[in-house]
Amino acid sequence: MSLWRCVLELDSRRQRISGSTQGLLEAIDRAADLRIATEFLHNEHIDVHSASSERIREVAEFGVTYSIDHRWTAGIMHLRQPIELPAGFGPRPSMSFFVYNQDGTQGIARPYLDGQSRDGVRGSAPVFPTEQMPKYHAIDQWDAGTNAPSHNFIYDFDHFRYCVNDSWREVLYHSPTGEVLAGSLADLVDAFSTGCSIKLGIVGLCDDLHDDASAVLEHTVYVQGGSAYYYTDQKLMIIGTHPVVRVSPQIPLEYRSGNWDFGWVMLRSDGHVVYRRCDPYTLQFSDHVLRKGVRWFVR
Repeated sequence: MSLWRCVLELDSRRQRISGSTQGLLEAIDRAADLRIATEFLHNEHIDVHSASSERIREVAEFGVTYSIDHRWTAGIMHLRQPIELPAGFGPRPSMSFFVYNQDGTQGIARPYLDGQSRDGVRGSAPVFPTEQMPKYHAIDQWDAGTNAPSHNFIYDFDHFRYCVNDSWREVLYHSPTGEVLAGSLADLVDAFSTGCSIKLGIVGLCDDLHDDASAVLEHTVYVQGGSAYYYTDQKLMIIGTHPVVRVSPQIPLEYRSGNWDFGWVMLRSDGHVVYRRCDPYTLQFSDHVLRKGVRWFVR
């Protein structure tokens, strides 16, 4: 029996057909996995010069999810290399960090990985014309010609179906200083020791990306963990995450010049967090020590 269910469906105008944004928010705040199903025609979306009007169904995985200000959700594709349908990959290796908001607005940040120098100027750039793709509506363009261009847009897919796997169970929630706010470390250790997967809800992970610290919206970023370690004498759990994409929290979640990055997170059950940040413009890495409240989920 499938553990996946559709909690929100929008039509091509992004009007609600069924479900609710509240149901989606509640699922994301339980660390539910998110996939979004869409449909489109090949010669409307992939190759406008093609004679093929074949309908394509896409179901995309959004491995990083955001809950913002207790009222908004968004998901980011964090593992995707661009695919050039139907033949292979795009011409330059890069990441395709697509973001989809709960209202169907979209964006993409594309850090290139091939080491080619990019001398473009950072900041706002002219929006490229989209006359040949009438269902595509460009909103803005940022950092064109750099190693990390981004833009926000709307594509009028035939529908948007927000599907969740709501099978995670929260076993521990601690403060930035490690104070237990709910659950227990013992429950986490018991589940971990039997081979359960772990997912993390990191509170305030993107606080430093906002220009005005006093205006940062409350937010939690959810991402799955990988290898975990338990120090039996110290009673300390340590885990490293899958790749995470950070974006300055706002409604809707949008890319701007300098408001995003990506990397990996190491977390401990005492609130100690290290973020290994990759600067998308230079691909240079740096480590940043933080204190964060974390929710730990198991499955």
